[in-house]
Amino acid sequence: MLKLAPSILSADFNILGEQISIMEEAGAEYLHFDVMDGAFVPSITFGMPVMASIRNRTKIIFDVHLMIEEPIRYISDFKKAGADIITVHAEACKHLHKTITMIKELGMKAGVSLNPATPLNVLDYVMKDLDMVLIMSVNPGFGGQTFIPCSLEKIKKLREKADQAGCSIDIEVDGGITTSNVTDVLDAGANVIVAGTSIFKGNMKENITDFKKIFHSFEQQTNKD
Repeated sequence: MLKLAPSILSADFNILGEQISIMEEAGAEYLHFDVMDGAFVPSITFGMPVMASIRNRTKIIFDVHLMIEEPIRYISDFKKAGADIITVHAEACKHLHKTITMIKELGMKAGVSLNPATPLNVLDYVMKDLDMVLIMSVNPGFGGQTFIPCSLEKIKKLREKADQAGCSIDIEVDGGITTSNVTDVLDAGANVIVAGTSIFKGNMKENITDFKKIFHSFEQQTNKD
């Protein structure tokens, strides 16, 4: 199933609650939290208090992307704040398997994210423990960047790698995705799409509807094939 995960990195925090309601009503499956610590990436964003403050407002799945050093230190705190899925960066974990294990033991789905220059082979010994892999199609740290074209080949190779290993994982892609290039991303093998600027700039409901129409058309075509 194809899923849309609007990133609140691009939201208007003055009306965040209203925007979350619009996203949910428009059919977004996930709410994507880009958590940045100012160390692993240059920017600092938000953390547990923001998540906890809106958890009771919505039943939408909280898809939490931790762009922080040694995220194992905060896994239980994000669980308490309402996370449903936690994705950590392979590059930021001293003990990646241990971090994944903690996420799963706390009852959440576990994902691993890879920066554009990080090869897929870092997943070789953890792939079967994962629910999702997040391919960064921009260098992490800032919203509104342009999609890196070679990400498509990386997505394709990851899908092939997962299929060969017999792993039924979601492939999420984050960075520079618009209605103009999302079909290429889906065709490469992704099924969870993160979008920030493309959702929040202009009419949110119409933007989500446009993405969902593309999803529906892609699924219909795939089923025919």
